[in-house]
Amino acid sequence: MMDRFHTLLIRTICCCLVIPVGWQSALAQKEMDSLPKATVQYGSKGFEFNTTDNKFLLQIQSRLQFRFATPEDEDPVTFDDFSGEKKPVFKINRARLKVGGHAFVPWLKYYWEYELSQSNLLNYTIKVEKWDWLKLQVGQWKVEYSRERRISSGEQQMIDRSVINRPFTVDRQQGAELYGRLKGRGVADFNYWLAVATGTGRGNTDNDDNHLMYFGRVQWNCFGRYLDFEGSDLEIHQEPAGVVAISAVTNRSPYTRFSQAGGGSLEGYEDGQPAQYRVNQANIETAFMYKGFSCQAEGHWKEIIDKLNSDETDELYGYYWQLGYFFHQSLDWWPKPLELAFRNAGYRPNRAADATRKTEWSGAANWFFKGHKNKLTFMCSHYNYDKTGGIPATQWRYRLQWDISL
Repeated sequence: MMDRFHTLLIRTICCCLVIPVGWQSALAQKEMDSLPKATVQYGSKGFEFNTTDNKFLLQIQSRLQFRFATPEDEDPVTFDDFSGEKKPVFKINRARLKVGGHAFVPWLKYYWEYELSQSNLLNYTIKVEKWDWLKLQVGQWKVEYSRERRISSGEQQMIDRSVINRPFTVDRQQGAELYGRLKGRGVADFNYWLAVATGTGRGNTDNDDNHLMYFGRVQWNCFGRYLDFEGSDLEIHQEPAGVVAISAVTNRSPYTRFSQAGGGSLEGYEDGQPAQYRVNQANIETAFMYKGFSCQAEGHWKEIIDKLNSDETDELYGYYWQLGYFFHQSLDWWPKPLELAFRNAGYRPNRAADATRKTEWSGAANWFFKGHKNKLTFMCSHYNYDKTGGIPATQWRYRLQWDISL
């Protein structure tokens, strides 16, 4: 009798343990079935993982640049750089990992970009883009001060930027920005960007003083069409698209220049102390694309005030213009993937310690296998640096580059 009772008790206990586990398993399976499924595809920004309800999107892409340069790769900076040993080079010039997408809602976007070859975190931003006329981004990004610099290195028309990029770029900064497009009727079409940043460059999370960098840009889309920050008319615009823009920046910091490496000093300027240099600069630029033809130009002014040395002031000037054309639009025998481009740039400092006037002429041939995602570029450049009262120095440079995004 007792044996039967024990057997019944054990079976009852087992049922009490198994039934809840079964219920939990069924509930877990039901919950899993209710989660949105994800699709995977390869798109314009690499591999894309997107939930079926479109609440979450993850895009992953890598980019590599293989470059050969002779007699060397680095642009001459000073008059003395034309002498010395020349060093031809083959190298991986860039190796980037890009990750972006949106989360929770399609208008809450994120993006970060990492330079693998130098272990640098280049960009990281969160964007709120619910309305076309008012958008917000916070983080670290390449400020939209100059079209030449703002265009990605993977979407340039030439292999590298011009000689004026080094003295005038604002490069990457950390801060917050309001931007948007004010589209009226016809040609009443404008974009704007307004930003406040720390003003100490990429990777620097501290400020040297109580001053911030302030930036503004107003862009008129003069044909009523937005022209993206991209080189070459790969779209072959059947209607003209062009912009005219004015940008301005003011900042006080130890730096007289910025680059991907962060803050630095121009030639003739000592390494700065906190709040030593007040830098004001302005840029007027234009760009145009139509039926395979593209052109862009910029004119720069920069004022550097040394606040620790009796407000000593220097002014710098620079310009560039650039043209490109897919000649198959006019010549039936011309290969469709082939584009030719030309550029002229000049830089005029008035600093006594560095009065070197710099001029660049460059030509390039692009062969697009798959747009900017897979292209081969050959570029030939001639540099002429003339130190006031001295003897001009000249140099030819040849570069071949394969840029591919995966």
